[in-house]
Amino acid sequence: SSASSCACRSIGVVSADTLPPTTSRSARAMAAAGQSQELIKQLLQAEKEAEEIIATAKRNRLAKLKQAKDRAEDDLKTFREEQEKKFQKESGSKAAIDPAAELKGATQREIDSVKRDYDVNKDKTVSYIIGRVLDVPTDLSDTQKQALSSGAV
Repeated sequence: SSASSCACRSIGVVSADTLPPTTSRSARAMAAAGQSQELIKQLLQAEKEAEEIIATAKRNRLAKLKQAKDRAEDDLKTFREEQEKKFQKESGSKAAIDPAAELKGATQREIDSVKRDYDVNKDKTVSYIIGRVLDVPTDLSDTQKQALSSGAV
């Protein structure tokens, strides 16, 4: 009670406890009512300050969220641009390569390979064919002799 009376005196409120004992009952009631009104005013002021603090915190939070969103969008935009440039570079280099020219080169290599094989094997092949044509057996096989003797031919 003495602590509350000190606090009340410091804010200028007269408490019913601090009045001299000779003070009338109605005066004590008036002092208690005045003290209650003052405390209510302090509570209302504290609530108002708390609401302002909360509102400020909400505004700051929203500002930080917006800032983070903007940064994320900027990062995403940069990433997309880099990926698009990379894609254009890769697809551009592939588009610059002519598929017909590549096919033509492969075909020419195959033709050259066949020509080399021809040149390497031409003499052997000609010799083999001439040898087979000119090497005619002059004997008759047993089957041919039997067919001739029986008059089938």
